[in-house]
Formats: sequence, structure tokens, C-alpha cells
Amino acid sequence: MTAGPAGEVRPKPWKSERLRALLPDIWELVKPRRGLLALGFLLMAVGRLAGIVLPASTKYLVDDVVGKRRTDMLLPLIGAVVVATVIQGTASFALTQLLSKTAQRLIAELRQKVQAHIGRLPVSYFDRHKSGALVSRIMNDVEGLRNLVGTGLVEFVGGLMTAAIALVVMFRLSPLMTGLTALFLVIFGTFMSLAFGKVRPILRERGKITAEVTGRLNESLSGIRVVKGYHRERQEEEVFAGGVKRLLANVLETLTSLSLLGLSSTVLLGVVGSVVMYAGARQIFAGTLTLGGFFTYTIFLGFLIAPMIQVVAIGTQLTEALAGLERTREILRERPEDEDPRRTRALGPIRGEVVFEEVSFAYDDGKEVLHSISFVAAPGTVTALVGPSGSGKSTIIGLVSAFHGPEKGRVLVDGVDLSEVRIDSYRTQLGVVLQESFLFDGTIRENILFPRSGVSEEEVLRAARIARVDEFAEGFEKGYDTIVGERGVRLSGGQKQRVSIARAVLADPRILILDEATSSLDSESEALIQEGLSYLMKGRTTFVIAHRLSTVRRADQILVVENGEIVERGSHAELVARGGRYRTMVERQQGIDQNLLLAPGEGDEAPEPENEEPAESGRGEGPLGLVR
Repeated sequence: MTAGPAGEVRPKPWKSERLRALLPDIWELVKPRRGLLALGFLLMAVGRLAGIVLPASTKYLVDDVVGKRRTDMLLPLIGAVVVATVIQGTASFALTQLLSKTAQRLIAELRQKVQAHIGRLPVSYFDRHKSGALVSRIMNDVEGLRNLVGTGLVEFVGGLMTAAIALVVMFRLSPLMTGLTALFLVIFGTFMSLAFGKVRPILRERGKITAEVTGRLNESLSGIRVVKGYHRERQEEEVFAGGVKRLLANVLETLTSLSLLGLSSTVLLGVVGSVVMYAGARQIFAGTLTLGGFFTYTIFLGFLIAPMIQVVAIGTQLTEALAGLERTREILRERPEDEDPRRTRALGPIRGEVVFEEVSFAYDDGKEVLHSISFVAAPGTVTALVGPSGSGKSTIIGLVSAFHGPEKGRVLVDGVDLSEVRIDSYRTQLGVVLQESFLFDGTIRENILFPRSGVSEEEVLRAARIARVDEFAEGFEKGYDTIVGERGVRLSGGQKQRVSIARAVLADPRILILDEATSSLDSESEALIQEGLSYLMKGRTTFVIAHRLSTVRRADQILVVENGEIVERGSHAELVARGGRYRTMVERQQGIDQNLLLAPGEGDEAPEPENEEPAESGRGEGPLGLVR
């Protein structure tokens, strides 16, 4: 690794083995389109050959038509030039239409492929990468690949072909001048190869910097309320400016390298032109070269030099395309979680028994966050996880959700090791309601329909009624077709949470996870939401993470988690009577709820209603002692 501008670390220059490693990926892109590419090369060859007719006719025009007064050759010569020009233009138009559109289709297909692949990667991958950076890789890295299948590669080959034809014609006209020209071209080619070796890693680093800057900008815009709430606009400006400066330094370094290539091209043209003028004049004086031959030679010299300069520009584009392909290849080499060779068992409808057997887990090697966790969650029961922040509660939930796999021990669902289960057959029976309800920028109806898009309108309305979404949605002008905005910004916290609960009701999961589902809400919103939660939990194996101990009084078992271990377990009454860590936590919250030390049922004002759906009014306690 080497240091670049602004102190960033730059990858080592490309080696031939890195390019060889990309060849299978390039072939995979080209193979389905090899027929179109072959047709493109044919059109290119026709166009290039037709383009040579005009300069080649110069010798006959000067030496024969003008020099020897062969007026009978004039019209055929002009006709040949006109026909050749039409053929050249038609071939160029067809080539652009054919390959440019093919390249754009390739970009669209590849973006879809990369997005689909990223969506199937494990949660741990997203923990290591910013979402904005991944967006940049999906949208930007594949853009340059149009040059591999589009006109870039064909024009690159066409430039080399034209240069080769021009070199043959020039050699036939004057071997001496052509030998001198070839010597300078070899020197130029060597310099160009070294320059491209310098540009490749710079272009690859540009993609990385662009992804980082885009990722940070995405975070800043998504969290604009936090930024403005703490008046940190200036800080975000400075962070973004730092990223832009890094990107600018990279671009400037690239421009310097490309400018050197342009300078060398100009100097080459001047030097070769001077040599040709001197040697050509001497040969004309000696009678070994005609004036028409000299004019033709100089025109073909332009046909030789111009493609060389064109190769510089196109070569840079191809280099950028290869850099983007390498970055795309890195993502596509990541193994999706549903392609784990161990996951071969498909689950049918489950009862919902979850068993942890001596489970240990570490996010980083050697740093366990869970230590030998064991418990049983029977079907249809409620298991509450309580404990301080960072104790391991969310990690346990992550293992239940199959977001992670245990380092040691096993997680069993209905007696089947979860590490052997196909993800799709399990997660379709899983429902999640989080503390921060994530809504997509669409309508209320679309967000409720997210887990099951093919259900009837009646089922949607029923889920909305259970979650009390109807109480506010029907008050909007557009009802359930109201746009909620990015992350549901147009709804209140309680309204977003009710939509999230309706989504879970519609999913009809066998295992339900409630991660601080009401902790950030006001009392009125919480009371409404708890009605929906009470219905949602009936008959389902439920896991609850809660800091408000009043919400877990009726849990079938409460697990007190500290430092990655279960230090206490039992019902609310058992743990309070035991006088341990849970009792201490309850006493700390007495000022919030004086009834916490009562056993479930004591102080209840009314029995739990037996209605299938939440009552329109009244109070009682749901499965967790939820007030309603």
C-alpha cells in the first residue's frame, strides 16, 4: 500500500494477475452478448475500411487526375469517395445504436443483480458497510462497464486496426519514414503503458472515496433533524468538505497523469511530423517519392497518430471500467446467507418452540458477548429479556431471527438446529416490531402490505383496525393512500408504531419479536398500541425486550441478562420474591409504577376481555400486563 493525497491509503498498482483474475467476469458479461459484439466488430471494420477510401484517393487525385490530366478518373474517384462516406456514416450509426443500447441494458441488468445480491447478504455485512456506500457501488461502479460491451471496447480495437492499416500503407509508400515513425511509436507505447499502470489504482481509489462521501452524505441527510437539533450544520459541512477534498485530490492526480499523456501525444505528433517533413522532402528531391505519395503519407500519418491519441482516452475509460468491475466483483463474491451449504432443511408450519443450548457468540474474534446461554421458550409463551444496555439482549434476539449464528452451542426451533434451516422457510414465520418503526416512503396501505403483498383489502383493513391505524388513517384526506414520507416522517411516533403493528398482524407470524416496541411513546399512544400488541401476541411465541418492567409482569418467563449471561430467570412474582437483581431493578422504577411489586392480577381493575379483536374502550391487562 502507498500513501496518496490527503494521507489516504492507495491500493498497490494493478498487476497482470489481477487483470487475469477479472477475465472470467469479463467473459461472463460478454458471453451472452458475443453475437452482438461480433456484429459490432464487423460494422466497425466496415466503417474503418470505408474511412480509408478518402485519404487513399488523394494519391490518385494528385498524381493521376491533376499530374497526368486523367480527367476520366475524376468522377469515378469522387463517386467512390461519396459511396465510402455513406457506408462509413451508416456503419457508425448502426454501431452506436447497437452497442450503446446493449451497454445500457447491461448496466440495468447488473444493477439489478448487485442489488438483489446485496439484499441477500447476512446482517453482519451491513454492520460493516454504510448503506450510502453500498448505494454508490450499485449505481456508480457498474456505470463504467458500458465501455466493455458498448462502443468503448470496439472503438479501442478499431483504433488499433486503423493504426495497423495506416502503418502498412505508409510502409509501402516509404519504408524509411515508416521505420523512423515506428521507433517513436514504440517509445510512446512504453510511456503510455507506464502511465496506465499509475492511473488504474487512482481510478479504483476514486470509486472507494466516492462511496465513502456518498455514504456520509446519505447519513447526514437522513439524520437532518438530529443535525439541526444540535446545530451541527457546520460540522457536517466540514466532514463533507473533507471528503470532497479527498475526491478532488484524486481527480487532480488523475488529470495530471492524463495531461502528461496528452503532452506526450502532442510532442510525438510534432516530432514525427518534423521527421516526416525532412525525410519526405529529401525523397521527393531524390525522385523516390511522388508529391501525391507524400500527401497520402502525411494523411495516413494522421490516421496512425489520431487512433493512438484516441486509445489514450478510451484506454482510460476501459481502465475505469475494470476498476468498477473489480469492486463489483468483490460484492458478488460475498456469499448470501441463503447459500450457506449447511442450510438445507426447509421448515413447514412451526409450533414456535425456541431452545438455546449453551450458546456463545462473538461479533469479533475472541470477544464473546454471550456466554453459554441456555433457555427454553415454549410454543405460545412470552419470554421477556431485561437488563442494562449492552448486556446482550439484542444479540439474543439477533440469534432468534437468524441474523447471526452461534459460535458455540445451538439454537433450535421445534427441535431443528437453526443453522441447518433455509432462511426463507423460517423468516416467513417471523414477525418483528422494533422500537423505531421503519416505514418506507409510500402509502399507509403499501407499508401495511409490505410482508404480504397479495392479500385482500378486507385483510388489510382488519389488520389496520386491530392496530388502531383506522383511527387516524381514515381522518386523512386520502385515507390509506396517504403518503407517509421517508421513514414515515409525516406520521407521529405513535402512528408509525401502529402501522408497524398492523404490518406484523398481517404477516401472521408464529414467532414474534417486540424490541422496545413502546418505550419511546407517550402514555396515550402507548395505551393504544398496547391493545394491538395484546392481540398480536395471543398464541404466538413472543420475545420482548423491555426496560419498562411494568410491561413484562405477565410474561411466562423473564430472563435477566447481564454481561452476556442469564443471571436470573423466572416469573415476575418469583423474581420479586427472590430479592435478587430483578427486585433491585423493580425498586429503582417504583417511582414510575407503584404496582410493580404486586403480583400479576393484584390491583387489576377488570378482567381481560375475550374478544378476538381489541375492545373499543375499557381497561384491562394483556399477556404482559399491558394497560388498555
